[in-house]
Amino acid sequence: MGSQMRQIPGHRVRGSGQDNVIEGEVRYAPLKSLWFTGMAGAAVIGGAATFSAAAFGVFLIASATVLLFGHSLGSHRKLIHNSFQCPVWLEYLLVYLGVQTGLAGPIGLLRQHELRDYAQRQSDCHDYLRHGRSFWLDGWWQLHCELHLAAAPDIVLGARVAENRFYRFLERSWMLQQIPPALLLYWWGGWGLVFWGVCARVCACVAGHWLIGYFAHNHGAMHYQVAGAAVQGRNIPLTSLLTMGECWHNNHHAYPGSARLGLAAGEWDPGWWALRALARLHLAWAFTMPADLPARPELQHLDHPSLKLESA
Repeated sequence: MGSQMRQIPGHRVRGSGQDNVIEGEVRYAPLKSLWFTGMAGAAVIGGAATFSAAAFGVFLIASATVLLFGHSLGSHRKLIHNSFQCPVWLEYLLVYLGVQTGLAGPIGLLRQHELRDYAQRQSDCHDYLRHGRSFWLDGWWQLHCELHLAAAPDIVLGARVAENRFYRFLERSWMLQQIPPALLLYWWGGWGLVFWGVCARVCACVAGHWLIGYFAHNHGAMHYQVAGAAVQGRNIPLTSLLTMGECWHNNHHAYPGSARLGLAAGEWDPGWWALRALARLHLAWAFTMPADLPARPELQHLDHPSLKLESA
């Protein structure tokens, strides 16, 4: 392909196509590895020593809260895709809860998503960006390493995010944002709640994010195919509740800007249910649906699923 810079409409990445996302080196990332290993070690050792029904309950409630309102609504459907509108205070709260998953700061997460999404739309890309190696090697790469591309494309973030003081603060301090809930949980119930409510929660969110990413790009059902794309998204139905609807990744590859991810009848999407509840409270509106997105000539319908969408 030529070297002329181009940008996919509505996308934040400018590059010359697959030339920018093939050649690169996967290198061990000490801080990233220490973060996950430390949280996992504290969760296993400290969690086993302090297990209680109350601590496990805190883990379940805290994990569900940050995955639903933080990662699915705040980080993904709002910050990255801006697929619905809400009051600024609620946007900030949702994105803050997204930081509580322990994946990254909001700006870093946005940049990671845009690069991976851009790469997967090309005809070929580095295996790191497509989850293209074996299960165990991909796990090592995603949880402990970073990809350094030889000629990385430009990622141009709009001022709404890049110049936002609150998001820049969270980007600088995202690891430290685990301290406030840790102090609160320690005051409430001691180290057991800290190990389960913070360490186990972060470990489960980070490892779960990788697991779903691996399977959603390698195994699962497909309603749609994006012609010419390096990798296709897959739907993982059995994890719909655990992932808050994020498991409908084939649907998401087809309609990335949609606020609703479970599109066909029976595709449970807790994130969409939460948005509908917020709409009833007049706290969310202007949902982007598949019909609102520009037509994509490369999108092929494999089985024409019934898209029985509810009105927003």
